[in-house]
Amino acid sequence: MSRSTYASPSISASRIQMPSLETVAAWLLALVWIFPLLYAVWAAIHPSDFVASFDLFAPLTASNFIDAWNEAPFMRYYLNTFLMVTGILIGQFIVCTLAGFAFARFPVPGRDVLFMLVLIQLFVFPEVLIVENYRIASGLGLVDTIAGIGLPYIASAFGIFLLRQTFKTIPRELEDAARIEGCSWMGVLLKVYVPLAKPTYLAYGLVSVSHHWNNFLWPLVVTNSVETRPLTVGLAIFSAPETGVNWATISAATLLSIAPLLIAFLLFQRQFVQSFLRVGIR
Repeated sequence: MSRSTYASPSISASRIQMPSLETVAAWLLALVWIFPLLYAVWAAIHPSDFVASFDLFAPLTASNFIDAWNEAPFMRYYLNTFLMVTGILIGQFIVCTLAGFAFARFPVPGRDVLFMLVLIQLFVFPEVLIVENYRIASGLGLVDTIAGIGLPYIASAFGIFLLRQTFKTIPRELEDAARIEGCSWMGVLLKVYVPLAKPTYLAYGLVSVSHHWNNFLWPLVVTNSVETRPLTVGLAIFSAPETGVNWATISAATLLSIAPLLIAFLLFQRQFVQSFLRVGIR
């Protein structure tokens, strides 16, 4: 046996790389993040007697989901949440697109000052404006309505900033070509800028939907009836101590509330990641 052949096992063993500290930390953070979800799944699919005892041979059951669905009007909560999230997203797309296009392309005097005033909204916590928002919603007759829930979020400073930055990266030559072809400013926006900003719209839409699907405080303040409560408020009322605490049923209700977002992420995770990467590169 040659010397080089004899030494190859030690050489190959020395090349085995141990996981880096960043990798270990990432896995630990992932486990910490996913543990509450795993516990909710465990409690939801087992009888209440096995909620605190992790017996691998514990019987499985779907009765917790049936009980949660029958004890609360989750179908109505789903409808309210879908209408709220969809209405907010459509309104944000319209307002943020027009504002972002104006800030990116129209040389209006004082444009940069106005844009800085818009960005100040990012530094204001929504909780600070709850009293004033409620006063305005009450004056407009929008208390206990789905429109009242979504109205404070239509003009999003983050969306305006994101679309403005995206529109500024689009070459002016495309705009000039569209203008030569006879397009109006609205035609230029709809035929040039909006199609080229699809990854940005997708990324922002994901952030908006996930945020408002999980929004709790403002919907809790402005809604009073089942006809307008979203899933977050309905779940909080369902799991209130005065209604009796059954962790198995509450865990099942929690999974029912977050199931649409989880399913959407699992089905479109590749598109999610690609959209965020494209926006980040820009």
